[in-house]
Amino acid sequence: MRNRYLFLLDIVLLAVTPTLALALRVDSASWVASYVPALIRFTILALVIKLVVFFMFSLYRRYWRYASVDELVSIILAVGSATLIIAGVFFGAGILLELDTARSLPRSVPFIDGLLTLVVVGGSRFSVRVAAHKRRRSENKNLSKAVLIVGAGDAGAVISREMLSSRHIDIDPVGFVDDDPNKQKKSIHGLHVLGARKDIPRLVKQYDIEEVVIAIPTASGNVIRDIRALCEAAHVPSRTMPGMYEILSGQISVSQLRNVDIEDLLRREPIHINAQDVEKMLSGKRVLVTGAGGSIGSELCRQMARCSPGHLILLGHGENSVFLIEQELRRRWPKLPLSVVVADIRDLPRLTAVFAQTKPQVLFHAAAHKHVPMMEANCEDAITNNVGGTRALVQLAERFGVERFVLISSDKAVNPTNIMGATKRVAEKVVQAVAQRTGRPYVAVRFGNVLDSRGSVVPTFREQISRGGPVTVTHPDVTRYFMTIPEAVQLVLQAATLAGAECQTGVFVLDMGAPIKIADLARDLIELSGKKVGRDIEIVFTGLRPGEKLFEELFRDGENYRRTRHEKIFVADGEPSDTGSPSQGGNVDEAELNRLVDQLLQTAEKGSPMEIRRLLKEIVPNYKPPTTAG
Repeated sequence: MRNRYLFLLDIVLLAVTPTLALALRVDSASWVASYVPALIRFTILALVIKLVVFFMFSLYRRYWRYASVDELVSIILAVGSATLIIAGVFFGAGILLELDTARSLPRSVPFIDGLLTLVVVGGSRFSVRVAAHKRRRSENKNLSKAVLIVGAGDAGAVISREMLSSRHIDIDPVGFVDDDPNKQKKSIHGLHVLGARKDIPRLVKQYDIEEVVIAIPTASGNVIRDIRALCEAAHVPSRTMPGMYEILSGQISVSQLRNVDIEDLLRREPIHINAQDVEKMLSGKRVLVTGAGGSIGSELCRQMARCSPGHLILLGHGENSVFLIEQELRRRWPKLPLSVVVADIRDLPRLTAVFAQTKPQVLFHAAAHKHVPMMEANCEDAITNNVGGTRALVQLAERFGVERFVLISSDKAVNPTNIMGATKRVAEKVVQAVAQRTGRPYVAVRFGNVLDSRGSVVPTFREQISRGGPVTVTHPDVTRYFMTIPEAVQLVLQAATLAGAECQTGVFVLDMGAPIKIADLARDLIELSGKKVGRDIEIVFTGLRPGEKLFEELFRDGENYRRTRHEKIFVADGEPSDTGSPSQGGNVDEAELNRLVDQLLQTAEKGSPMEIRRLLKEIVPNYKPPTTAG
């Protein structure tokens, strides 16, 4: 209904409400003759005041088809304001001017009239929405898909309201299921809670459900698995809304739906960080991120952009990847002071010029060679990049007064059996040595695999599935720790705030939860693609690759570690079993370490894999290279 019709309707209805108010007040037929003159004057006065106030509150400029709580509040405020003005004029006229209008009508009439006005004005507006909703549902009933919503919380309410209100969504929500007994048989937006999670198969048959929507962004991976298994048993497809990390990233809204993905099946409990500490650490600071185009580096940039850094410097060697994150940041945060540097972290003169120009105060070092088999075959480059690049950065950080330095490390640095892990452990020692001597909060943060990072197992499996298989797994029992990229970066930022206060020369270790079998991961991905293992796609075991372990570790045997004030972050303080090495009891002999690192870098430049492994073994005594290496 157009607003001009509502205006005309208001004139008619508001001309009647004073009469109804008087009738309710007097409750007698004898009032008509005695009150008519005063009633007419009051009606005209009230009608003019109401229409003026309604125009002031924009009640004739709203699209009432999508009326919500905000519109209801506007109606209440407009009617309340008009009633107070009318009452003021009514009583003022009676007291000051001694007009018959005020003295002839009962004093309660303006207030009864106000209540009736609220009913007729609100009713007329919201009837527009009700009529539009009924019409849309009746028109699309036969064409819409019957949907069952899992989760009758805030997210479920948002999803159901979107489904019910939008004419562009061919979905007809039938009801909710929720395991909370207090919600059973309750109603949300006119939709009933029909049962618990276990009732999904029965409800699918009873209501001819064509799709199940999972609206629980905080649900654990086990809950998602269980719901999906029930949907498969009922032969009905399922979709889900984004998890909390996706919503917090700002890229996805609550109302967006997508297919259930591997991240949902592995979803862990939401992590809570002290965002104020992170913002305090970064706000107004010049922040440099190396490896800014990579999986971790780019997510670091996204999350830090929200904290109003004074200047964000993106440094990367691959121009295409850095270009992509630069464009994204400029689009989403157009006022963010931003610089892009294309440089190799092994190029000391270039880095020196960059530090002199940008003068970073906080540095996150995420640049690294990380692919285990490739680094086994190219150990020289692993040394110069992961070790030489890290040492160059930390030395420049000390020289140019960088306040806080954070190295992104790996769980492969624990009891390493490959070049990549050993170089990461050496990099940790290099950072520890400078932190120990200077007292500055220069730390490393150690964690496991992140889902969907470049070159990780999940994109590889997806590509193999798209080609029809087979999906290759190295060993039936191989396990790995997994985190989502946003989750890992959140904890890295939180760990950075703890540097100095809770960790001076140690290594932060993130709580990765329980390790996951790679074979199970492969099966989940195959089933999520709508195929069956063994029937549509085979899983082939190829054997462990050089340097690969059956399982990864977060701490060494005998390594001292303790939990910080954040339950998901630990500190590994010392290595008592490294007696006689450059690290003893958590203290690093920096001179000896630098001597060995110099030899290591010189050997890498000459190209001698056997000597490289020997020197790595001397620096990291628990490094166990594969017997076939070299």
